[in-house]
Amino acid sequence: MSLLLRQIARYVAQKAASDPEAREKALKVAQGVVEEAKQITKEDDWAYAAGKAFRRAMKK
Repeated sequence: MSLLLRQIARYVAQKAASDPEAREKALKVAQGVVEEAKQITKEDDWAYAAGKAFRRAMKK
């Protein structure tokens, strides 16, 4: 499983490095992930907060 995730991450990084539009999208996604992580760490129950963040992401 981790090998597949590593390959996906490598592919995304290569695409972002070669395409300015993809780089901009990757930056926006990364900023969104950071904001969600900050929000999760502020909560007392991290598992519940992570579940809420996952549900929000799946609705988009």
